[in-house]
Amino acid sequence: MKQYFLSFIFMALGLMLASAQQQDELRLLSSSNMITGMSNNAMFYRPVFEHKGSTLSADSGYLHKDEIGRQFFEAYSNVIITQPTGTQIFADKLHYDAASQNATLTQNVRMVSRSSILTTNHLQYNMRSSVGNYYGGGRITSGTDTITSTNATYFENTQDAFFNKKVVVRTPNVKIYTDSMKYNSPSSMTYFYTPTNIKGNKGENLYTEKGDYNTNTGVANFTKKNLYTEGSKMLKGDTLHYDRRTGEGQAIRNVVFIDTTDKFYAYGNKGLYRQSDESITMTDKPLIISVVKKDSTQRDSTDNPTSKNKNTSNKEIKKKDKNEKKEEVVAKEENQSNGNKPIKIDAVTLPKDSVQMDSIFMTADTLFSKMILRSAYIPKNFKLSRDGGELDVEVDEDYGDDEDSTSTNFTEGLDSLQLKDDTLAKKEVKLQVNPKNTKDKSTILKESTKQNTKKENSTSSKAPAKPVIKDLNRFELEKNSKADSLLRKNAVVPKADYSDQIFNKALRSAKNNTGQSASPPDTAKTRIVKAYHNVRMFKSDFQAVADSVYYGMADSMFRLMGKPMIWAEKSQISGDTIFLQFVNQKLDNTLIVGNAFMVNATLDSVKYNQLKGRKITGFFDKNSLERMFVDGNAENIIYVVNEETNVATELFHDRSSRIKIYMENNKLKEYVSIRKVDGKVYPIAQLTQEKEFLPGFIWKPEDRPKSKQDLLNRKRSVAKEEIKAPQAESKEGKPKEKILKNIDKEIEDNVPETMKKQIEVKEQIKQVEPRPVSPTQTPIKR
Repeated sequence: MKQYFLSFIFMALGLMLASAQQQDELRLLSSSNMITGMSNNAMFYRPVFEHKGSTLSADSGYLHKDEIGRQFFEAYSNVIITQPTGTQIFADKLHYDAASQNATLTQNVRMVSRSSILTTNHLQYNMRSSVGNYYGGGRITSGTDTITSTNATYFENTQDAFFNKKVVVRTPNVKIYTDSMKYNSPSSMTYFYTPTNIKGNKGENLYTEKGDYNTNTGVANFTKKNLYTEGSKMLKGDTLHYDRRTGEGQAIRNVVFIDTTDKFYAYGNKGLYRQSDESITMTDKPLIISVVKKDSTQRDSTDNPTSKNKNTSNKEIKKKDKNEKKEEVVAKEENQSNGNKPIKIDAVTLPKDSVQMDSIFMTADTLFSKMILRSAYIPKNFKLSRDGGELDVEVDEDYGDDEDSTSTNFTEGLDSLQLKDDTLAKKEVKLQVNPKNTKDKSTILKESTKQNTKKENSTSSKAPAKPVIKDLNRFELEKNSKADSLLRKNAVVPKADYSDQIFNKALRSAKNNTGQSASPPDTAKTRIVKAYHNVRMFKSDFQAVADSVYYGMADSMFRLMGKPMIWAEKSQISGDTIFLQFVNQKLDNTLIVGNAFMVNATLDSVKYNQLKGRKITGFFDKNSLERMFVDGNAENIIYVVNEETNVATELFHDRSSRIKIYMENNKLKEYVSIRKVDGKVYPIAQLTQEKEFLPGFIWKPEDRPKSKQDLLNRKRSVAKEEIKAPQAESKEGKPKEKILKNIDKEIEDNVPETMKKQIEVKEQIKQVEPRPVSPTQTPIKR
């Protein structure tokens, strides 16, 4: 019984092996002629075989078996393999192993699947796993995308393809160059793992070493060494998102924007670039750096170790340096604890024989900059004169940008970059209504909104249809093969240090402000910069804070608004609005409008020289204050100091319509009062607190940025309700249309009646000679 049972098992196994062997063999469906040889080898003309659900046909073929019974099929001319999925493979020659289902196809190979065509001259394809490989060059065409490479692996089931060596992707909008890439045909998604350049038709280029890009929608997401370039503009960040349709690029962490044409660059941890108006928005500790010509007193903090102060010793200087270094270390540790890498602020390095440069550092909660038409920019022209000019001045509220930046929707989709309320001037948008049209504005707006929504719905509903895949003839295949070979040969695939080289070169050019830019300057456009909320500025010889700042490159003028303050050496300047202008990359003039106040600390830093007026005009020479003009109820307090003892002996209080001050080497050289109202001298012993300070006295050294690191890590404490737009008021308390209109009239209105009578009595005296500030002072000119 046992022997019978074993015989039955062996018989069953033999039948199973025979059945499996029959299933592995090719089954002849048809043939026009057949020649049979030895060992069941046969030659066929126009055969059609079936194997595992697939059919294999050719003009001629040879079927044979090896010593262990494996079956092979050699086919020649017009080879066609048709799989159950509908995928077809065409070639001139075929070697097919029935056991492993490996097919080797050569010469004019093209594989036509559901959504793509693969063409090459040598393809190894496994019909069991539906995976194909080519190694001698080939291409895959999917819709409007054409990818060529030296090597590739194609997965027919998932329709994924992996390309290696000299990969070139061509689409209607971009060309991609890389050495390693994955592509999915149905989704048109490309994935990159090595240095990659994505070049657009408008000259823009996206570089990354890891990320993905959708060739259909134009949406890119990069995560390693990312760089976006467009002409002279560059945007870099640890993470980069780009949308080709909107032309917007978003960068996160360690963001740097550079424009080599304007010599402009900005840092931040979040940035948004818009291609339409060439604008950049920076948030999360943003920093804008403007390069200007260097003065002789440049330093990295407000503490000046070279100042001629007898009370400052070398030990104190070293102590200050140590404290400053500690502040920078603490700032870096705070950044790292918050998960952010510290922003590296490089010094400006120049060749020895080049012009020495300095930098203006500016930060705020939000920094915004864009290009506008030069014709749309209205430069400020106060007609300032170094001799003081006339006493009346008119300030225009129009800052010259063609549109308000906050009215556009450029932060949509990036919540972290949403701007706060704009404190800068806004323009009203007026509708152009045809007089013949009786429709009102609301009707026009509704109709335009409906038209826009219809357009959006129509464009969104119409998905981009892929063209019908057609087979190619032999001539086209050979032509494409030669063209692809030449394309791969001439393709410039970026190397790993490509972005660093390009970026560092551009950064050096922007910092030096001397070399030629990547593209010629655009004479039709100019750049503007807007800083919103908690603005801080740092330069070697002055520092500033404000709520909002507007800067135009056309006239190189800064407009500081919202409780602005400026510090230079031991002086502090404040007012409703402060204007700073650079000429030939050097600080040239400043205008403080509305409640202008200047405070200067004396040697003992306890008593303060003070200047007060409706406006203060200052002019600079070699970045040092040369002369000042105080207009409109001008008042001045100066402490007379004994130069031998360095002790204040008297207080000089002067009130005039205008005060002129001339400086030399940061020291008072000449003082002149015009239309003098009152002038008194008080001995120090007789001073009271009321006489020591002018009305509206402000002294806030704690708000002053101490260094570049302090600029980023500390904000001044100013309540939002304290910040108001600069505005002059009439006697009734109603705001006027212009800031400071006809200052002379306002002076007259504010002069007390008793003083008016005194002026009438002394009409013949147009100038009253003031008393000298100190015995060593030069004669005062009338």
